[in-house]
Amino acid sequence: MDLSRFSALHPHLDTERKLLALELSHGKANEVGTEQLDAFEALCETLEADTGEVCCLCTGSRRLSRSGKPIFIAGANVTERVGWDDVQVKQHVVRQRALMRRLRHLPLFTIAVTHGITLGWGAEFLLTADYTIATPKARIGLPETGLGILPGARGTAELASVVGLAHAMRLGCTGEQVDAAQAHAIGLVQEIADTYEAALSRVHALAGMLCTRSPTAVAAFKRGLLASQGQPEEVRLEAERRAYETCVDAGEAAIGRQNFAAIRKGETPPWGPRR
Repeated sequence: MDLSRFSALHPHLDTERKLLALELSHGKANEVGTEQLDAFEALCETLEADTGEVCCLCTGSRRLSRSGKPIFIAGANVTERVGWDDVQVKQHVVRQRALMRRLRHLPLFTIAVTHGITLGWGAEFLLTADYTIATPKARIGLPETGLGILPGARGTAELASVVGLAHAMRLGCTGEQVDAAQAHAIGLVQEIADTYEAALSRVHALAGMLCTRSPTAVAAFKRGLLASQGQPEEVRLEAERRAYETCVDAGEAAIGRQNFAAIRKGETPPWGPRR
């Protein structure tokens, strides 16, 4: 895998766990601008074409502000937009929105670790992850309406489906920040770890489980689950049928049957490439 294509995201590939870890460290506060969008798009292209070398993607940061406060993503790089006209701004946000959708639908399990300031684009990024772990240092908020805009990179469209309409209204309209405990209570994050290192240990444990699974089955399950959200029963069941038959047609179900005894002993069968 060519990590140089998205080196701006500081990637590290753990081949044993099939874990690709991004540890963001750029700009003044991990703000996301054109350079980072280029890198994330290259990341998506790489992982969409990957056949199973990576089973888990984790994004985190050890970055500290000048005052020593930890930072995950402090928002979009607004300063680069000085001098842009309205058309350029709209096009840029359309690009961000398309990227966030690609990240959400990557054919593998994705984890975000929020340790520190997580504002605007950073909070919206959490909505692209399959699972989010926060530390007590996390502070999550959507300041956009105080800047004359709104969360336009998935936040307005998806936040209510995660935290409910009332909490989405509160966060988006007031800009109030929530800590890890509040974020966990409303479902914005799924787990709290005492420290960043403890969060990474949990990521390693999850990645270890994932690399024993069929990459095709995991991708099919995720695709079927996402396709079912908000749909009537018949659509949900059809999405399940297609996902299940993908596993059968790819030969993964046969591999599972043939190696059932070994799987019960904790062994990993020779799964095929991700399809």
